Amino acid sequence: MSIGFGVFVPQGWRMDLVEIADPVEQYEAMTAVAKVADAGPWDSIWVYDHFHTVPEPTINTTFEAWTVSSTLARDTSRVNIGQMVGCNGYRHPALYAKIASTVDVASHGRLYAGLGAGWYEHEWKAYGYEWAEVPERMAAFREAVEIVHRMWTEERPVFTGKHYRIDQPINEPKGVRKPHPSFWLGGGGEKVTLKLVAKYADGANFGNGDPEIVKQKTAVLREHCDRLERDYDRIRKSTSYHIDLAHSSAQHIAKIEQLAAAGADYVIAYFPRVAYDHEPLLRFAEEVVPQFS
Repeated sequence: MSIGFGVFVPQGWRMDLVEIADPVEQYEAMTAVAKVADAGPWDSIWVYDHFHTVPEPTINTTFEAWTVSSTLARDTSRVNIGQMVGCNGYRHPALYAKIASTVDVASHGRLYAGLGAGWYEHEWKAYGYEWAEVPERMAAFREAVEIVHRMWTEERPVFTGKHYRIDQPINEPKGVRKPHPSFWLGGGGEKVTLKLVAKYADGANFGNGDPEIVKQKTAVLREHCDRLERDYDRIRKSTSYHIDLAHSSAQHIAKIEQLAAAGADYVIAYFPRVAYDHEPLLRFAEEVVPQFS
């Protein structure tokens, strides 16, 4: 039972830097976690693509995802670096592809480029992005995924859709990883997102640590892969896993075994106080991760 493991760095979005007053110290606390992961058995580090805190917007730090990705790419040397996931509404997909290509080069091919349709309505409106309901956001997302893929695989792509158009943009360099930067899509929508995963993605994220949801979504994804004649096993099936610090390593192992049995082959862990205390991260790396290698 082989499972890949990633870890979220403390970025501020989950109010996980509020006990540190100075923004430089906040950034360094985030970087310190990335360096710990880089030195350990972790496959990847991850950031969120948000501007305002949750569960409600507060006057507190939230570092921007792609800026963070580019700096962590230079502060680490081994781990992959991903966004769970980039919000499609915040960047034109052609620009997204260009940014991702640049970070893939900066990281020497260690980028996991994440993209999703987006959901945080307050944040969209506060920053001046036009909010749309789910059907329209998903239609735009569908077009965006195709554009990103074309930007990474074609010399002068052309696309005209309802939401986006591109007219022979040149994207050089396209990245380091071949055949293109690793592309991860977030969301469990069975009619749009999982079909896009089957067609274009290298990884997917769904379930939020719920084995029943993972089981359902992986079954649907497999059906889409079969119809498109895509190798299902070549797609990473990830789920996010919020670490309860009161649980023992044995409890975490049991839960991850459930997720693996449901079809997940990748777990992205979030440690709520890792900015202030690395010990749970180190213990998990020592006692839990090796059980799934």
